[in-house]
Amino acid sequence: MRATDHLKQVSRWHSMAAVSVFLFLGLVALDTLFPPPLEDLRTSVVVTDKDERWLQAFTVVDEGEERRWRFEADLEAIDPLFVERLVEIEDKRFWSHHGVDLLAVIRATRSLFQHGEVVSGASTITMQTARLMEPRPRTVLSKLIEMVRAVQIELRLSKQEIMELYLTLAPYGGNLQGVRAASLAYFGKEPAYLTNAQQALLIALPQAPEARRPDRKPENAAAARNLIIKKLAATGHLTDIQYREAKEAPVKAERQSFTRLAWHASNAGRNTALTGGDVQLTLDADLQEAVERLTADHVAQIADEANLAVLVIENSTRRVRALLGSADLSRDGGWIDMTSAQRSPGSALKPFIYGLAFEDGFAAGETLIDDAPYSFDGYRPENFTRMFHGDVTLAEALQHSLNVPAVLALDRIGPQRFAASLEAAGVMADLPGGSDKRRSLAIALGGIGLTMRDLAILYAGLADDGRIRPLTLFTNDPSVEDSADAYQLITPGNAARLTRIMQEAPAPAGRPPAVLSRAAPRIAFKTGTSYGYRDAWAAGYTDHYTVIVWAGHPNGTPRPGVTGRTAALPLMFEIFDHLPALTGPVHQAGRDEGAMFETGGALERLSPKKREMPPEIVFPENGVTVFFTQSRSEHGFALAARGGAGDYAWYVDGEPVAHDPVGGRSIWRPDETGFYKVTVVDGAGRRATSSVRVQAAG
Repeated sequence: MRATDHLKQVSRWHSMAAVSVFLFLGLVALDTLFPPPLEDLRTSVVVTDKDERWLQAFTVVDEGEERRWRFEADLEAIDPLFVERLVEIEDKRFWSHHGVDLLAVIRATRSLFQHGEVVSGASTITMQTARLMEPRPRTVLSKLIEMVRAVQIELRLSKQEIMELYLTLAPYGGNLQGVRAASLAYFGKEPAYLTNAQQALLIALPQAPEARRPDRKPENAAAARNLIIKKLAATGHLTDIQYREAKEAPVKAERQSFTRLAWHASNAGRNTALTGGDVQLTLDADLQEAVERLTADHVAQIADEANLAVLVIENSTRRVRALLGSADLSRDGGWIDMTSAQRSPGSALKPFIYGLAFEDGFAAGETLIDDAPYSFDGYRPENFTRMFHGDVTLAEALQHSLNVPAVLALDRIGPQRFAASLEAAGVMADLPGGSDKRRSLAIALGGIGLTMRDLAILYAGLADDGRIRPLTLFTNDPSVEDSADAYQLITPGNAARLTRIMQEAPAPAGRPPAVLSRAAPRIAFKTGTSYGYRDAWAAGYTDHYTVIVWAGHPNGTPRPGVTGRTAALPLMFEIFDHLPALTGPVHQAGRDEGAMFETGGALERLSPKKREMPPEIVFPENGVTVFFTQSRSEHGFALAARGGAGDYAWYVDGEPVAHDPVGGRSIWRPDETGFYKVTVVDGAGRRATSSVRVQAAG
C-alpha cells in the first residue's frame, strides 16, 4: 500500500471517529436536554393506620385530565406469577432487551409487508410505559419517538423499576390506573392475592380498558380474559385444572368503593406527600371505624344540624388513636377539622385551676370555699343554675362545676400565671387583652380560646402524673415516650387528687357509677359549656386513654339549653366502652383535711366542722330595704344563701317560695310594699331569718 493511500485511509477513520464522537455527544446532549418526564409522575396518596391498614386514598389530577386513582406499584407487594405471566403475554424478552425488541420489530415489519397489516405488535413494556407517560396519536412517527424514549428510560431505570412504572400507569378502565387500583376496585384485594382468573383479566384490560371494563361490559371482559387464560395454558403457565377453573370463574359486574376513614386526619397526611405515596398515621383503623359509627349514630339524632368531633389519645405514647374532626361532612362547616379549631372550653379548664391551687399549697380537696355572690371589680360570676350553695368543699365545687369557687381560685392564682403555666406546657392560650379583671377572670368559665388537641394534651397529662407532652399523629414523628422531655405542670400527688375528685363526679343519666361495676373503667371526667351555649365539651381519661368530645356548630351558632353533660358526655362514655380492654383503675389519692383557702385577703384555716353551722342568708340580708319597681315585680328577687347543709327551702312570711323552672333558683315576687320575714331552711333542718322592707322606687 502506498503511503498516500495509507494516509487517506487513516484520514477516513479519523473522520468517521470524529463523526461518531460528534453523533454520540449530540445524542447525549439531546438526551440531557430532552429527558423522559420521569420526575413529573404523581401518584395517589394512600394514608394508612399504625398497622399499615388502609384509612383513605386521594385521587391525582394531571394537567387537563380528570381525577384518577393511580397507586404506586411495588413488585414486592405483587404476586410474582402475575409479573411472569404479564411478561409472557406482553413482552417475552423484557428482561433482556434494552427498551426496543429488534426481533419483534423485524417480525412486525415483515407481517406488515406480507399481510398489509401488523399481525403481532412490536411495542415492548418499556415502549408502552413511554406512551403512557406521553400520550401521542398512533402514528409511525409516534412509534419512533416511543422507541427513543424507551431507550432513554432503560438508561435511567432498572428493569424492576420500569416494571413498577408500567404497573403504576397501565389503564384499567374509567379513572383507574395501575394494577393496585384495579385489583382493589374490581376485586377488593391487593394484587398479591389475585386468583388465576383475576390475574388474566388484569393482563387483558390495559389493551382495551374501556371496551373490556368488567363493571360495564362483563361479557367483553370475560371473553378477553379467557383468551389470555388460553394463551397461558398453551405456554405452560397454567395447568389443565387451573385452566378449567379460571375459565369457569364468573366476572363480577361491579366496582367496589375504597375505604374512607378519618377524612380530616387523612387529608392532613395527604398534605405532607406532594408527589404521592403512602403516609402512615398513628390511628387505629378499628377504633377509628367504631368512633365514626358511634358518633354518626349520635349526630343523626341532632335536629339542629350541629356537629360532633372526637379525639382519642393513648396516654403512654401520646399517639392519637382516633381523630374525627367532624361527624358529618355534609353539614355546614363539616369540612372543618374541629379538633384544631380554637373554641371556648367552658368549664373544662377548672381542674387545672384547682391543680395550680393545690400546687401553691393554699387549697386541697377538702378545703371549704364560699359559693356565694362575689364582685371582682364589677365582675359578678354566677353558677350555671344561678343558685349559690354556701360553703362547699373544693372537690364538690369541681364535681358540680360551680363557677364562683373557680373564679375565686383563679383570682388567688392570678390569670397571668395560669396562662403562663399553660404556655410552658405547650398550650398557647390567648389571654384576653388589657388589664380588665372581668375579662381575665372569665378564663375560669371559658373566656379563652383553646383547641380539642390542647385539651387532650392537658387531660392526658393529668392521666400521666401531671406530665405534659405533645400529641403525635404521624408514625415518623419523634417519639414522645421519654418522660425526661415532659413538662411537670402538676405534681403526681396533686394530679392523683384531681383524678380521684373527677372520678367521683355524678355519672350521666342512665349510667350507674363505675364503682358499682367491676367491668366498667373508672373514668375521671369533666364537662364544659361555653358562654351562650355555643360549645359543649366532655373530657375524660383512664390510666390508658384520654377522650375529648366536642359538640356544636362550627360557625358558633348558639344552642340554647344544650350542655356538655347532655350533648357530649354520653358519647364520651360510649367511646370508653369501645376502647381496647386496657383500662384499669386510675390513681387514687388520699383525702386532705383542714387545708387553707384565702378569700378577701385573710388566710383562714377551715375545717369540715364548719359545715355543721346553720345557713346564712346572703340576699336579702337582715334589715335591708329593697326597692319595688315594675320590672322587679315581673322578674322578682333571686334569694341566695350559703353554708349549712345545702338543699335550701325558702319561705316568706311562712309561705313557701317556688323554684324557677328554668334556672332552678328560688324567686320571690312580692305583691306589695311593706315588711316581710324571709326564712331559709337547709337540708338538715337548720334555719336563718331576715327581716326585709320592700319599698316602691321613687
